[in-house]
Amino acid sequence: MKLEEIIQQFTNKRILVIGDIMLDRYLWGNVDRISPEAPVPVMEVTRESQDLGGAANVVQNIYYLKGIPCLVGVVGADAQGEKLKEILENEGMDTSGIFVDSTRSTTTKTRLVVERPHQQLARIDKETTEPISSLLRNKILDFVKSRGDKFDAILFEDYDKGVLSGWLINRIIHTFKGKIITADPKFNNFFEYEGVTLFKPNRKEVERAMGVKLTLKNVKSITRELREKLKCKYLLLTLGEKGMVLSAAREYIIPTQAREIYDATGAGDTVIAAVTLALTADASPKQAATIANLVAGIEVRKFGAMPISYEELLSAHRVCDS
Repeated sequence: MKLEEIIQQFTNKRILVIGDIMLDRYLWGNVDRISPEAPVPVMEVTRESQDLGGAANVVQNIYYLKGIPCLVGVVGADAQGEKLKEILENEGMDTSGIFVDSTRSTTTKTRLVVERPHQQLARIDKETTEPISSLLRNKILDFVKSRGDKFDAILFEDYDKGVLSGWLINRIIHTFKGKIITADPKFNNFFEYEGVTLFKPNRKEVERAMGVKLTLKNVKSITRELREKLKCKYLLLTLGEKGMVLSAAREYIIPTQAREIYDATGAGDTVIAAVTLALTADASPKQAATIANLVAGIEVRKFGAMPISYEELLSAHRVCDS
């Protein structure tokens, strides 16, 4: 099957996304003086914007690529949690899997950005990272068990913010053995995703987990070793401007499609969304990785965690294929 045919089959594929939900808040402004109080720039705020982050950004990418996502996770009983649900609902997305915990803050990343040129001055994080309660874990598990069979794939989006645990991950994987399951890990649960269909770590995560510095000489063997250790069918290692490494029946180096990297924020979210959709559309692992590489090349040319549309992906593919 050709790549364009695979992309066209993204339409109406149902993906259940479980993980850490975030709100990305941007304060935009101008800087033309230094504070008299300390040697720091003074930014005069001219506007504010709010976007989806973390697992919510993955869901938005699936939606913009014409899939049908359902987000499962936890927000706080605060204005940020309400705003996040409002954005999702205004787009027409399912929020029935979002649970509210009054003891937590919704993870919110506030970025101070100079308008011209787009330059980030600082980032302020407000979040709760302690593990969620056993009551909430059970509610999430019950929800996933009751809805999982209706979906073409299950996707874990892990940012170490406390929603996912080894207990929850293992039970979901065991319950849905045989279904397409993909995982975008962080550090705490790295080795808990044994048996998933596709595991997508980045360079930093692999180097820390495997205790080795990745080089051109060892990257294929380390990728293969990790895939075998996790007993997953495929492993897709993202290397930023160096592209990706796919481990399947053999290992492939996939050079980046990005002509320039403007901002890598959200690129990993875009990759896991696209590769999961591709697998549900019967793509081979190499075809799925190629499509994921295409969307990453589009995303890093944008500022912030911006979703990639179905039309943008098709256009990029046709340019590369011409």
